[in-house]
Amino acid sequence: QVQLVESGGGLVQAGGSLRLSCAASGRTFSSYPMGWFRQAPGKEREFVAAISAGGGITYYAESVKDRFTISRDNAKNTVYLQMNSLKPDDTAVYYCASNRRAYAAPSILQSRPEVDYWGQGIQVTVSS
Repeated sequence: QVQLVESGGGLVQAGGSLRLSCAASGRTFSSYPMGWFRQAPGKEREFVAAISAGGGITYYAESVKDRFTISRDNAKNTVYLQMNSLKPDDTAVYYCASNRRAYAAPSILQSRPEVDYWGQGIQVTVSS
């Protein structure tokens, strides 16, 4: 059974940084693309970033490009989201996400219907 567990959220002032982690278990982590989504109050869940199984290819939403960095450590079965220059608009519940197809292109994780596994979500609050 695939499990994704996020950690590292919290409250930060605008302009600050946070690093989210997502620990995966239940399958060979290094074979699957990973991603992050977020959902703000009253809004739909939206794509944030995705990374290929090997870590060499990444995708970002325009709203976070140049501020957020997705990375992974396959030896630790963990994917990270480094968030810098945070804005109040980044306030949301952040979800780790993945797909069931080994070595799928990470671009597919830009689409919610392609996500097969979700973490439980973690709150990130950015104060102004």
